[in-house]
Amino acid sequence: MGVRKNQQNLTAEEKARLVEAILSLKGAGTYDIFVRQHIERFNGDSDSGTRIGHRSPSFLPWHRKYLIEFERALQAVDASVSLPYWDWTTAGTRSTLWATDFMGPDGSRTQNGRVTSGPFTGTDWPLTVRSDSAGFLRRSFGSSGVPLPTARDVQTVLAIRTYDTAPWNSTSSGSFRNNLEGFRGVNLHNRVHVWVNGTMAGAGSPNDPVFWLHHCHVDKLWSDWQAAHGSANYLPVSGTADVVDIDEAMQPWGDVTPRDMVDHSAIYTYG
Repeated sequence: MGVRKNQQNLTAEEKARLVEAILSLKGAGTYDIFVRQHIERFNGDSDSGTRIGHRSPSFLPWHRKYLIEFERALQAVDASVSLPYWDWTTAGTRSTLWATDFMGPDGSRTQNGRVTSGPFTGTDWPLTVRSDSAGFLRRSFGSSGVPLPTARDVQTVLAIRTYDTAPWNSTSSGSFRNNLEGFRGVNLHNRVHVWVNGTMAGAGSPNDPVFWLHHCHVDKLWSDWQAAHGSANYLPVSGTADVVDIDEAMQPWGDVTPRDMVDHSAIYTYG
């Protein structure tokens, strides 16, 4: 069982091992499989049709499974590696997250947001599977004018007692899931993608390795909410068209259901 730490508490060696494992997956072609999987799922989800990974109750269990599979791929390279989380309420533009020996810095405003230093540049990080025309990692911190969420924003979302509500899509109100995902109300998850901007703003967002640290924090917030409100209260339970009920399988994993993803404690914990 691994412990997922706040990235601010990683040692220099832990950061280096994570970066090397990510680069190893990229070099082997495994990383791009995960990117393609996200693009296909993102493009396949819609408010008025089938929705599994986004705009739906299974946004959180789908991404939990996605993170687990990516973490297992990293651990096949280096068993000591666990995914850390990026708490964007305390770590903004000046965070050590963006150091050139870790996730790398903001992009160049004169080069279409291109990240020009750090591990994920040049021939080590070509974007061969992507959702836009740029074959390189791009960032543009805060250029959208949308700020990162605050601790108060997080507490507001964690206080919502109902996991999700009909019509189970981006218009659902009074929904913890939808406020966390970011289509209604406080807007946490989507706001961070837009703040980083560039590569993170599209369907190919996993091409930016900070995607995994961001989604680890989203997963941690779900875990915190479960601890406060009960872990087994995923909705909907049954008989709902176009979305994944608690005991229905989530594609592309075939037999993995939201219920299977409710309790992560046997696989990892947050420290």
